[in-house]
Amino acid sequence: MQDFTAERTPETPDELWVCEHPPVFTQGLAGHEDHLLAPGDIPVVPTNRGGQVTFHGPGQVVAYPLIDLKRAGYYVKEYVYRIEESVIRTLDHFGVTGHRVSGAPGIYVRLDEPHSHAMLAQRPLKGASKDPDFEGLGKIAALGIKVSRHCTYHGVALNVAMDLSPYQRINPCGYQGLQTVDLSTIGVSVSWQEAADVLSQKLVTYLAP
Repeated sequence: MQDFTAERTPETPDELWVCEHPPVFTQGLAGHEDHLLAPGDIPVVPTNRGGQVTFHGPGQVVAYPLIDLKRAGYYVKEYVYRIEESVIRTLDHFGVTGHRVSGAPGIYVRLDEPHSHAMLAQRPLKGASKDPDFEGLGKIAALGIKVSRHCTYHGVALNVAMDLSPYQRINPCGYQGLQTVDLSTIGVSVSWQEAADVLSQKLVTYLAP
């Protein structure tokens, strides 16, 4: 991603890389070592994306949009919104309601009613507290991006059907006690490939200029 971004020109077509990683913890630029509780035999890889520590592993769809924002015509804040919207629309495709939480990037689901369309009290609102409230929620998608010369890399990870136990070895995204879930945990049985196909289609749609 770094090489692609460093070498691209204004004429280079955008790309979307979709993959599945072996078990790995990745640490963002602002990452604090004390959020790595007990990594054990899982490697910890420092990255130059934003954010804190997260986990990638089998059963998770990881998508890396490589977008020229200057050409696309929108800024970083809207780029993040569009990625989150792509995840929300992907979850909706599978009958799950995804939510944004004030002060915490990523997408969350209600643990007791993942299919409920009721709005969250914790949703982003003008003047809302910057201290995220995760009560009753599980994080199903994590976001970590980097922008260089108006071009994006790194991206978003959607949990489909994975071993979630490694999340107990870290403070996910820097939040102690934040519960992480996948589609399987909330009763949605879907293959990695189907989830990857739907997320890819949504990203292509919502990240378009």
